[in-house]
Amino acid sequence: MSDADRLETEFARLVAADNQFGGTINLETRALAFAHHAMELQAVGYTTQRVRARLYGLAAAFTGTALWAAVDDHAPDRAQQHLDRAMTLAGLSGSPEIQVRLWGHAAVLANQQRRPHDALAAAQAGRASSVCRRDPLYRSLTAARLAGIQAQTGQRSSALRSLGQAAEAFEQADHGAPRPVWMVFFDRSELDGLGAIALGRLGEHSQAEAYLHRTLSRLRPGYDRNRVYYGALLALAQLRQRDVEQACATAATVAAPDNAKARTGRIARLLDEFTRELSVATPRSSVAAQWRETYTSRQGDPR
Repeated sequence: MSDADRLETEFARLVAADNQFGGTINLETRALAFAHHAMELQAVGYTTQRVRARLYGLAAAFTGTALWAAVDDHAPDRAQQHLDRAMTLAGLSGSPEIQVRLWGHAAVLANQQRRPHDALAAAQAGRASSVCRRDPLYRSLTAARLAGIQAQTGQRSSALRSLGQAAEAFEQADHGAPRPVWMVFFDRSELDGLGAIALGRLGEHSQAEAYLHRTLSRLRPGYDRNRVYYGALLALAQLRQRDVEQACATAATVAAPDNAKARTGRIARLLDEFTRELSVATPRSSVAAQWRETYTSRQGDPR
């Protein structure tokens, strides 16, 4: 049990590193090493069923962190390998909390792989978990994630209904109750951020912008990757409302050298998308030309 306690401490450190810098090869590699260590402990001497389940859970949690690091780095092939392994370990652990986390990652991964129906099924599986019936905060998180997938698959009414359910469940939750360390990220700012993603996919860019401003104003210190990610989404929301100068100013803050370490593969792709849409919207404007020059010069910044 003391070995498991030490692994829990290491897991918390990896979660904090992910929140700050996002998915990196280093984080992915470290997470897999700790997962391997957790499984090695299974073979050392006699352990009780409770300890064995906890070690399986830790192995699943670490593998899930490697999975998310690969997703955040936009490396779907690596991520798929980690997902398959993590799901097996989560099943052996019997932990619905870990399974909820993995279903959320699986939904994002399926989106990257352009498998919208699989993304929807993964989000629905997370929402149907037994832990969502017991704890409204999990219900809020999974409903907000489901709304984003429903919006992407054209289910407007269902997406808006899920957003309403997410907000209602968030108000019902006991926010001081003990939960796994990975759930600490889900607060009011993240709820608004997930809402903004769904609204943007529904074409409600003005409302999405309002949600993103709330998210960015409420984000706690230490969540640098999320700040940069939601900043990129804000720039896109502004551009899609033809507020070109403000959009470019927002994108410039995302691309600033100080944010280089927190710009993951997902965020780089959002900035690429912003650049393409800007070129279509105002192909000959000086503002667009200045952005392209700035972005091109900063693409080589190390993460």
